[in-house]
Formats: sequence, structure tokens, C-alpha cells
Amino acid sequence: MAYEVTLITGDGTGPELAAAARKCIDATGVKIDWDVQEAGIDVMEKTGNPLPDAVMESVRRTRCALKAPITTPVGKGFRSINVHLRQELDLFACVRPCKYYPGVRTFFDKVPVDLVIFRENTEDLYAGIEFAKGTPKTAELMEKINTLTDGRKIATGPDETGISIKPISVSGTERLVKAAFEYARANGRKKVTAVHKANIMKFSDGLFLEVSRAVAERYPDIEFEDRIVDNMCMQLVQKPELYDVVALPNLYGDILSDLCAGLVGGLGVAPGANIGHDAAVFEATHGSAPKYKGLDKVNPTAMILSGMLMLRYLKETEAADRLEAAVAAVIKEGKSVTYDMKADRNDPTAVGTQAMAEAICEKL
Repeated sequence: MAYEVTLITGDGTGPELAAAARKCIDATGVKIDWDVQEAGIDVMEKTGNPLPDAVMESVRRTRCALKAPITTPVGKGFRSINVHLRQELDLFACVRPCKYYPGVRTFFDKVPVDLVIFRENTEDLYAGIEFAKGTPKTAELMEKINTLTDGRKIATGPDETGISIKPISVSGTERLVKAAFEYARANGRKKVTAVHKANIMKFSDGLFLEVSRAVAERYPDIEFEDRIVDNMCMQLVQKPELYDVVALPNLYGDILSDLCAGLVGGLGVAPGANIGHDAAVFEATHGSAPKYKGLDKVNPTAMILSGMLMLRYLKETEAADRLEAAVAAVIKEGKSVTYDMKADRNDPTAVGTQAMAEAICEKL
């Protein structure tokens, strides 16, 4: 019986990457009925809606989606489709493995980096509760805040101040940290590290730390520790091999997952999964790179490895293992890889997006 999976083709280089990943996943032999859906800037220009209702209906039906990159306008336009999907489908855990594959160019090629980020996906400063400067609502909110605090006030005026609210809850933290421990136990991982800024933000990050410690007590077989976020950044650069599974609130998780991707070669090799109790969306963690649209040039590794994570989610473990091994083999060989994976980025032997995908299929 075939699995039903929604394939969101994205914009920019998204459609090319979606085609490459689909080709490799199909080559594993796992039967998938793909429901192809469009979302992003290109759809926005045609329909006025960057995320048509049909996309959400499809994902709610299949409960599993592979999503190519979608452009998020900076400072204007529509809100992030990625954030919307996570919140609408309650995909509370963003899971990002950061693993070094021999052959990838990185300063850390002699360090056995193999860690997994668990980033809370629905709360924190990404909850989208914001108040723009110069509006009556901002003035009203600031007046209320200044009457509730113990002598501490927002020193600037509402005409020049924007405000974002940072909610962190017991339930949101508990399910995220529990998922991190369950993953560690299921995958033979030895340690979970909770990351926070509880020394400063005692009632939000302090709550995250308090709940993380309580959850850790239920898993005596897994080591637990915590780190302050700024110190953790230094630790990851100096000795990333000491870390295994890392659980973080939303904003820190976004930042540190990119840092960890940098340790293993960059976003081009960094897959991602957004997982909830009832659905999951798998995606490359890099952007849509619109300047390379249609050039058959961008690295498909992150998108293909996201497909590998999807196969694991579907319990097709053997197929996932074979796909990961094929990707690793092509990277290590260093022949049929895109320009960014060559020692010289101008190397004329570099291949395109689809040719790299075909090389991975041949290894399969």
C-alpha cells in the first residue's frame, strides 16, 4: 500500500529541489502517492494568497508533507508560511540533525559532529504577538505594562517603540523536552542539553529550565544538563563533539540550529523536520535562493536528506538508511556534486541539481 504525502513545491529554486528529492525518494522503492501542491510568492502573484486553502487541506488529510523552500519577505509582505504551517498544524518540535558527512567542506572536518537540535516551534518570540510603534494599541499596552511592573518601566515612548511578547508555557516546554528525551532513548543517544537564558529572563526562560529539569527526572537512563545560550554558542564552536541532543526555546533554536549547520558544512546539507502529534512537515532549512531559479545549480542535499527524515517518520527505516548512505557516498566521492561542494567553487566538473540527484539514485 502506498503512502499519501503532500509535496509542496515552493518558489525560487524550490520546484527544482522538490523534483530532485522526489526522484531520490522514489528510487528507494517506497511507494508514495504524491499530492503536489503550490505555495509561495509565485502563487501569491497569481491568486493573491501565498498559501491556498488546498495546501492546508492536503496536509491535514495526508498528515505528512515534504516542503521545498518558500521565500519569506523581509520586513514587509506576508508572514512566514513556515511559521503559519507550524502553528496551524501544531508542529511543536522542529528537529534538525547536524551531522558531518566526509567530503563536505568545513573547518570541523576532523571533529565528529553528530548532534540533533529540538527547537520549540509554536511559542516564544515567534508566536507573532507584536505591537507596532506609533499605534494606539502599543500606547495602551505600554501604559498597562508600566503600571504592572515593580518600579521598572519602558523608558521610551510608544511613538518610537515596537513590542514583541515572549510566551513560554509549561505544556509547550514539556512536550518539546519530552520529545527530545524520547528521541534520545529511541536512537541510542546519551545526553540531552537544555539551553536557556534563565539567569536574566527568570519567568520565561526560567520556566523553560524548570520544566526541562522536571521532565529529565522521568528519564534516569539519559544524562541531562543545561547551558546558558551565549555560553552554549561558544561551547558548540570549541567542542561540539560533547553535545548530543539539544532542546531549546524557539528563537534560540532557530539561531543555534544555523550555527550547528555551519559546523557540518552549511545549510546546504542541513535537513529539517517539523513534527506534531497528528502531522509532520519535512523541509530543507535553507532559503529559496531565487537568484538561482531555473539554473539547475543549487545543492539538493538538504532537501533529499529531509526526505530521508520523512522515510524514518513513516517507519521505512531500511529505505531511509539506504538513502542516507547513498547521499554520503556521493558526497565522499566528490565527483557528481554541485559547485558549492567542490574545493574550488569554479570547478568545471561540478554538476547540476538534477545530475547530483541522479548520481544518488545510481548509488541506491
